[in-house]
Amino acid sequence: MNKQDEKVLACVDQSHFADTVTDYAAWAARRMDAPLELLHVIDRHPEQGLGEDHSGAIGINAQEQLLSNLSDRDAAVARAKREQGRVFLNRLRERGLAAGAPSADMRQRHGALDETLAEQENSVRLFVFGRRGASAETTQRDLGRNVERVVRAIHKPILTVTEGFKEPERVMLAYDGTAVTRKGVDMIANSPLFKGLPVHIVMAGKESADAPKQIAWAKDMLTSAGFEVVADILPGDPEVVIAREVKARDIDMLLMGAYAHSPLRTLIFGSKTTDLLRAATIPTLLLR
Repeated sequence: MNKQDEKVLACVDQSHFADTVTDYAAWAARRMDAPLELLHVIDRHPEQGLGEDHSGAIGINAQEQLLSNLSDRDAAVARAKREQGRVFLNRLRERGLAAGAPSADMRQRHGALDETLAEQENSVRLFVFGRRGASAETTQRDLGRNVERVVRAIHKPILTVTEGFKEPERVMLAYDGTAVTRKGVDMIANSPLFKGLPVHIVMAGKESADAPKQIAWAKDMLTSAGFEVVADILPGDPEVVIAREVKARDIDMLLMGAYAHSPLRTLIFGSKTTDLLRAATIPTLLLR
């Protein structure tokens, strides 16, 4: 694939999270020497209805006039949204370039977010999202309502970020020996994204006879690629162990497999345990 096609795609909406998403996407683009693209998806179905009552007996002419007024108004609303989006994206584009992205492009699309991203996927190396978007700001959900759906729709790595950019200095891989986390080890070894950063590999969960062999493979792979590696097998519930170690080791970014049945899923998609929600305040790279 042409390297220029392999962009970092930052998905932004008009929430205050957009700045952080742009900052992390620019960081990744700079590290990977990849083009940055900012994508703003305008939902096909904006909040319908303006509270006016259009029912009742009206003549044919009046009805046509009303429909024409409504479509004129819809068109004007759509134009205003596009223009507002363009101004918003332009500001983020400048921000991304100032943060060191080699190049920065922007585009707006009408449609459903998950479908739009699936269409883009072939030309993307890394997707970057805010853990909460505009719709989540009022509901206090720990994750924008779209992200879980999007994670299922696309098959490239997804960096989900929380508020406030901090340049990553230490990363942790939640490793379980499955194909997806082995692929994660390969990705770290072969990508410039984490070059020069210490990597912590943590295997948590039930004790298994082949865990030492699996973690030794991961450690060897990364050590031979020039990484400083700390590798541990720790007993206990994976969610609790990973949450604890993220805090204890001052980890800036967590890497993990992104499958719904993963015991770590609640770290990303919310959990009743406040400790876990606090632990999930770091950016998480979901491996596909």
